[in-house]
Amino acid sequence: MRICVLGAGAWGAALAKVLHENGNSVTLWDINAALLTELKQGHSEKLLPGVALPTDWRVEPDFAKAIGGREVLVMAIPSQFFRDVAMKLKGHPGVFVSVTKGIEFETGETMSRILRELAPPDRVVALSGPSFAREVAMGIPTTVVCACESDGTAKTVQGLFHRPEFRIYRSPDVVGVEYGGALKNVIAVGAGVSDGLGYGDNTKAGLVTRALSEMRRLGVACGARAETFNGLSGLGDLMLTCFSRQSRNRDLGDRLGRGETMAAIQASHPKLAEGYPTARSAHRLARERNVSTPVIDEVYAMLYEGKEPRLAVRDLISRSFKAED
Repeated sequence: MRICVLGAGAWGAALAKVLHENGNSVTLWDINAALLTELKQGHSEKLLPGVALPTDWRVEPDFAKAIGGREVLVMAIPSQFFRDVAMKLKGHPGVFVSVTKGIEFETGETMSRILRELAPPDRVVALSGPSFAREVAMGIPTTVVCACESDGTAKTVQGLFHRPEFRIYRSPDVVGVEYGGALKNVIAVGAGVSDGLGYGDNTKAGLVTRALSEMRRLGVACGARAETFNGLSGLGDLMLTCFSRQSRNRDLGDRLGRGETMAAIQASHPKLAEGYPTARSAHRLARERNVSTPVIDEVYAMLYEGKEPRLAVRDLISRSFKAED
């Protein structure tokens, strides 16, 4: 099929490589023309170090040319800029596949709900799950899930991406798949703080387990199915992002736990991990839905209010007694 991947960061490039290897006609677009030129050379040591990339895929800095005649549009745009790019696609007849894990701050909407303002639900798909871009690009076995209200469209997308080393499952719960993928980034920051403070495996296991419960609570309050959070986009992605040293969100928290300030972290890494903006969005959404999210609240306080990490952990542990849910 004729496919355009919008957003040529590490994740967009890795998925474009998968689609290209499956015999599709792939066009890469990004606002950064220099990045596109680099990707055309067959490698990008900045994005995907050590990975051989195609040289016969098309890169196109002109937006209109990139999307023209494309049957599928894969949206790999950071959540803060997702709506701006999406609005330019109004009237496009293709299938939209969001691979962005985030929540819009102003509205609390997931990326698929933004896309549903432009296209009917049966043409909007979310793809998520435990998947680091470089491992996918290297062909390391990975399993993810694609979600759509139309099982037929989900099967089409499943077929586009599926490879022996890249297994795709289907789900009808688009909202659940997206909230799982977005909220786990916030929890991973908290897991990183635990590492940075020098706490052990007991601490992190308890944190992640209790955080999964509040992810589920908030997701269900927003229309998701509870069981979705036990799957790849919930528990699976949560484990990967909280425990792996490759996780940018875990690394952000680790630096906080070791005493670095957000100002210093931002100065060294202007493009912060998705958990940073999502913490603000999730915190606001939980307040609006009247959902208890103690882990998310403490991560938000550390990121945006300068709360000292050890105090955040103490406040989590010293809350009043309750039954496990």
